[in-house]
Amino acid sequence: YGSPEEFLAQVDYLLGKQAYFGKTASEGGFDPDAVATANVLESSVSEVGGQPYYYLSVLTRTADGDEGGKHQLITATVKDGKLYICKAQAGDKRWFKGARKFVEGATSSFSVA
Repeated sequence: YGSPEEFLAQVDYLLGKQAYFGKTASEGGFDPDAVATANVLESSVSEVGGQPYYYLSVLTRTADGDEGGKHQLITATVKDGKLYICKAQAGDKRWFKGARKFVEGATSSFSVA
């Protein structure tokens, strides 16, 4: 899959796709006619048991302002030609009220036997 960013480009459907394609005014930092955005906050590749694991931290936001966005942590690997993904998320408000440690704990404990 290449770098973490190349990997994300191939599985970006996991973050949700913009389904509205009408005309909108630019609000809240969004481009004209856009109602959703995603930003990669952190990415890395580490090796566990001789196998590469991708780690991505992504913040997605929608124009409805739901919780100020969602923090999505993705850990993934390929074994025997199959892709295994662990994705956990929390709203921005909950993230800063303590959910972060639970989401990070879930994705950091992910491994394929």
